[in-house]
Amino acid sequence: MKLFFRETGAGQPLIILHGLFGTSDNWVTIARKLGENFRVLTPDLRNHGHSPHSPVFDFPALEDDLLEFIETHELEHPVLVGHSLGGKTAMLFALHQPERVSKLVVVDISPRRYPRNSEHESLIRAMQAVDLPAARNRGDVEKSLAQSVKSTRILQFLMKNTYRAENGKIGWRLNLKALGDNLQSVFEEVDVPGKYDGPALFIRGALSPYISDEDIPLIKMKFPGAAIRTVPNASHWVHADAPGEFYEILRSFLSEGQ
Repeated sequence: MKLFFRETGAGQPLIILHGLFGTSDNWVTIARKLGENFRVLTPDLRNHGHSPHSPVFDFPALEDDLLEFIETHELEHPVLVGHSLGGKTAMLFALHQPERVSKLVVVDISPRRYPRNSEHESLIRAMQAVDLPAARNRGDVEKSLAQSVKSTRILQFLMKNTYRAENGKIGWRLNLKALGDNLQSVFEEVDVPGKYDGPALFIRGALSPYISDEDIPLIKMKFPGAAIRTVPNASHWVHADAPGEFYEILRSFLSEGQ
């Protein structure tokens, strides 16, 4: 699948993989800073953003997309940076093809299996419930969505997925049906034989439950060289809650060994 992507900078390739319901646009500021030292490529994952839709949405497909992306753009030993869903995709790719990855950065996700997440299901239902044909503008969509989504932060995050179609109507860039049909697959454990011995960094938000202290032994087993850094007062969206501190942690790790 040919993924839409944004690119900035020059030098060693660095790929940023966004999370569920996210887009490459969420990482523009960080990408520009990293672009001072790297060639930064930020794709939209399948069924997200400007990338194509498909009824298939699971980690084998996401890994295949990443491999095709790397080969199409002739990226030699890229750094992989992945948040949440993108982090699991990056972990799996590094475990399956460690020789292709120079460094790995995983943002607020563990290799473990996560329980069925009713919050994500409710967000998909809330977006599907919006009467798009009746919406005159993004404000109408936001007003309708706000009836179910009470968090202003999450509401604004989801609204980044709206667009105006050629017929003038508002639409969702997300393939909501495919995401809903395959949602449970993205919470499965990273169950891959072997390990990734290269440099690895796991960044977690202190206010997020996605990487607990109990997860660290599993992380160290699959990624023996992994460092764990915690960002105070940050939730699951570490890079948005504390962009300055997040960038400094990332920059310090990426500069090691250069």
